[in-house]
Amino acid sequence: MAPDAKNPKSHRQHKKWYNQPRMTAILDRHSTASTLETLGVVAVVRLKDAARVRAAVDALAEGGVRAIEVTMTVPGAVDVLRDITRALPPDFVVGAGTVLDADTARAVIDAGASFVVGPVFRPDVIHACHERGAAAIPGCFSPTEILAAHDAGADIVKVFPATSLGPQFIKDVRAPLPQVKLMPTGGVSLDNAGDWIRAGAVAVGLGSALVDAAAIARGDLAVLTANARRVVSSVAAARNTAQGAR
Repeated sequence: MAPDAKNPKSHRQHKKWYNQPRMTAILDRHSTASTLETLGVVAVVRLKDAARVRAAVDALAEGGVRAIEVTMTVPGAVDVLRDITRALPPDFVVGAGTVLDADTARAVIDAGASFVVGPVFRPDVIHACHERGAAAIPGCFSPTEILAAHDAGADIVKVFPATSLGPQFIKDVRAPLPQVKLMPTGGVSLDNAGDWIRAGAVAVGLGSALVDAAAIARGDLAVLTANARRVVSSVAAARNTAQGAR
């Protein structure tokens, strides 16, 4: 997946973001979770063509997104993750998504993932993450699941699928459970990202709404950059509004 040395124009757009020094030490899980909260936007990269991942990440970076989740549905995902974590500069936080078991969690952390996201709540995955110092973000749907995951040590709880819930669900859950950190994924769009933040989410995860596979396929990476700028701006504005209301 390295740029073609014989073609100086090959992967030209990667030069700004890739092949720069990166910290050798992985952030501890608490620092990672705190950084994800600060960034506020996690780009969920779920592509069928692994060769396009770096270009997509570069375009997202150009738009201000610094938290990247490479899902295990990407062909050769662990190798892609290893390549990405080695190449990106230190202000990026890179994690793995769609992690279903402890062995996979260990593999992606060994490949450089600082956080591990799952579509479901698996206590053994949380334990595997913490053994290696990575933040665990299990997927939960109900308040009972959310609290169980929190009690099991989840650093952030991914509310998934959030499509049928809406931002009000975040506000309703956090009323009796203010200690739980929630990150909705699925149902978060460029238009409503700020609504989830105002409702109390610590961050939002966006897949196809942000990482437009059709645009990537036709080589129109400017779409991803524009999407990234839009959602980062929306989250920042929502936080400013929330702080002003206090």
